[in-house]
Amino acid sequence: MAHLKPLPASTTPELESDFAIFTEILGFIPNSLLTMQRRPEIVKGFGVLTKAVMAKDSSVDLGFKRLLAHFASHAAGCRYCEAHSLVAAQIHGISDEKLAALWEYQSSELYSDAERAALDYALAAASVPNAVDESLMERMNQHWSEDQIVEILAAVCLYGFLNRWNDSMATELEDVPKALAKGVLNADWNEGKHR
Repeated sequence: MAHLKPLPASTTPELESDFAIFTEILGFIPNSLLTMQRRPEIVKGFGVLTKAVMAKDSSVDLGFKRLLAHFASHAAGCRYCEAHSLVAAQIHGISDEKLAALWEYQSSELYSDAERAALDYALAAASVPNAVDESLMERMNQHWSEDQIVEILAAVCLYGFLNRWNDSMATELEDVPKALAKGVLNADWNEGKHR
């Protein structure tokens, strides 16, 4: 059960355009933002950061950034964000086949060497303690430019905020991401504290 109940979106009318950012990303307003709106400036600031990290002119594919977020959320143990990142990845063009092979990324032909390095990087960067080392950075530098590495780490860090927020609030997971996570990750996957 959530530690704080989400408020209706109509509670803070001035956040309509901020909420629209996340409706575009996920198809709905997440409960995390409906809880966060108790402090509207936090929602606004998070929206600005999200637009910068997930910019449409990114040099890293937007769907792939959502897979990075999924791996970061997995490392952090946030089931809410694991599920949300799958919905966002699908909306932003990641195929059902690629999602189904998500945790076979090391051997699946659907994933490139560049993607494997970045997904390993996301796991390492989101781990506590941080596990990014020189050999991993060498792999990243073989496949990604410095600008792209900044974008990749920004996606991991964006979800680091959400991971802490949602796990600390025990944010209730909405039905759409819950169903997708159970289907993609496996029938045994559960929402943990996000009931």
